[in-house]
Amino acid sequence: MNQAHQTSNGACFPLGATVTDDGVNFAVVAEDASQLYLCLFDQDGKEQEPLPFINKHKGIWYMEVLGLKEGQYYGLRAKGEFNPEQQQLYNEHKLLIDPYARDLSHKLVWHEDQSAINQEGQLNSVNSAYCVPKSIVRTVTAKHNRPARVKVTPSSRALYELHVKGFSKSLPIDDEIKGTYLGVISAAGIEHLKSLNITTIQLMPCFSFMTERHLELLELNNYWGYNPISFFAPEPSYAKQDAVLEFQQMVDGLRTAGFEVILDVVYNHTAESELDHSSVCFRGLDNARYYRHQAGQYLNYTGCGNCIDTYHPNSIRLICDSMRYWVEVMGVDGFRFDLGVDLGRTDHDFTPKAPLLQAILQDPILSETCLVMEPWDIGPNGYQVGQFPRGFLECNDQYRDTVRRFWRGDKGMVPEFATRLLGSRDLFHKGQKSALTSVNYITYHDGYTMKDLVSYHQRHNLANMEDNRDGHSDNLSQNFGTEGDTDDINIQQQRLNQQLCFMATLLLSQGTPHILGGDELSHTQQGNNNAYCQDNDMTWQIWQDIDEETRLARDAMQHTISTLMTLRKTYPILAEIRLEDDPLYQHTSSDHIHWLNQHSEPMSAENWADKERHFIALTLTSADLSSYFWIVFYSSDTPIRVPFPAESDALEVVYQTPGFSIKDNTLHCAYRGVFVAKR
Repeated sequence: MNQAHQTSNGACFPLGATVTDDGVNFAVVAEDASQLYLCLFDQDGKEQEPLPFINKHKGIWYMEVLGLKEGQYYGLRAKGEFNPEQQQLYNEHKLLIDPYARDLSHKLVWHEDQSAINQEGQLNSVNSAYCVPKSIVRTVTAKHNRPARVKVTPSSRALYELHVKGFSKSLPIDDEIKGTYLGVISAAGIEHLKSLNITTIQLMPCFSFMTERHLELLELNNYWGYNPISFFAPEPSYAKQDAVLEFQQMVDGLRTAGFEVILDVVYNHTAESELDHSSVCFRGLDNARYYRHQAGQYLNYTGCGNCIDTYHPNSIRLICDSMRYWVEVMGVDGFRFDLGVDLGRTDHDFTPKAPLLQAILQDPILSETCLVMEPWDIGPNGYQVGQFPRGFLECNDQYRDTVRRFWRGDKGMVPEFATRLLGSRDLFHKGQKSALTSVNYITYHDGYTMKDLVSYHQRHNLANMEDNRDGHSDNLSQNFGTEGDTDDINIQQQRLNQQLCFMATLLLSQGTPHILGGDELSHTQQGNNNAYCQDNDMTWQIWQDIDEETRLARDAMQHTISTLMTLRKTYPILAEIRLEDDPLYQHTSSDHIHWLNQHSEPMSAENWADKERHFIALTLTSADLSSYFWIVFYSSDTPIRVPFPAESDALEVVYQTPGFSIKDNTLHCAYRGVFVAKR
């Protein structure tokens, strides 16, 4: 018994801090620790005498501390072997965050005193309590009047990638909510999102995260948030006052406005980074089990200094518990998994039967959410597009690259372009997966914005202070004769037309489209294709005081998105065609597709083999014959004339980029573009 606090046996589940009738129950995994201590802090931030945990069962330390209440600040300290070669880094001098903490006292900022090991490889004996956030005892529950989950038809789903701060920082709203969760659901924010007619908001990471050591030393910030230190506590810097309640309010507000909400999650690594960086949570509790290692070295399959061992039961439980919490309590409708191959590795190799993937898919709650996988990491056999089990959608970078090449005018791209348009059936095979499994995208947060994709040949990342070495070197971009900004009206028009071609292609392709937030605003990062550390006007969306070029581009882009989203929702055949040769749809009547050349004749073998071909068209006819579409893609700037297809009387133009006109049942193509008509 401690002089200040009485303890009782308590329970080993649930993990974390749980308020009881008599106090607070604490349960923490630290399998190899010889002793775990609970460190309580008073209102002045002073650490009280540590309380040793009194029970341990199957690697879980637990006890109930009587008399404690909601709001108590606490941390952990773990005693055990210090043997870096054996991945044991127990160090009582390091205050540790509870992995299951629902809230933290403040944002974690890197400090050299957080390290468990010094530069000589010896134990670092500096007490780190002053530079580590305190965990907070907090009971977080779902609101009883939460808006119902928005049911999105898979064929109408369109993802819109949104950064909480970047989206709302410059919105014309009250200063106190700019850059916050509440700013996202301001009247101006909701009005803009609804105008796009999209269905699903994909929030960039909102787990509490830390800026990396090398960025701190360069006086830069981690802006994107792909560096988590907690899988439960929301990022406090996005909150006006209370990150937990305000995140819930944001989700509720988005649901009320009619949106599905999915959260970009990073379960593949943590902000503790390399062995000699921070020891503020997982490393100090159970380094040998939470992180992948071999022969005394971390296996860095993420490029971020460590990777979570998602084959270990403790990690599987942690991740599934976290996911259920964000669904059941915080309110999200699904997840996008960063570097998802790490989640599908066993000891080292990837398999679609990996325990974590199967655990998610068998879970009655998680399996019913929208699950989007980034199907690669940088480890061995790290590229696994098309290999995840059914139930996961997968980001399709081959779609991105093919569409960029086609519109750049590369030779011989028509056959592969057609494959991507029809749902990448070389990757997501008929009879096995729906075309909707393919998450199609032209731009993502990691790369050029769409405006920069048509304005720059080379990356311009000097602001990242890595001598322009970071970021992709081959962006498959096209600047139309001038690098960067220009006053040349002709180049401006060409660039806008190219952006419209990209967006129209994306929304007319079979699969699930992904739109990078800001592309509809003609946002530029001045050619920076790796703006993860740019927390400034380079990455924040600009809403006001725009020039005429940007205003026209915004109007055209937003019209394209809204118009084509309306079509996708009205005509599911545009997203998921059901063909006779696809066993997935044997129980339904078949839709029909025909590929046509520039003479509106069926594509011949010679046509498909023609490497100089830049034209491809198709007709889509629904099984009940109620809808018929003629869709044209032309990636050259040489004018051509295309006769209407046979039996295409009374066609109604529903969308076209600027270079088209119609005369005498002939489509006149002045230059590259996309054309859609229906009857």
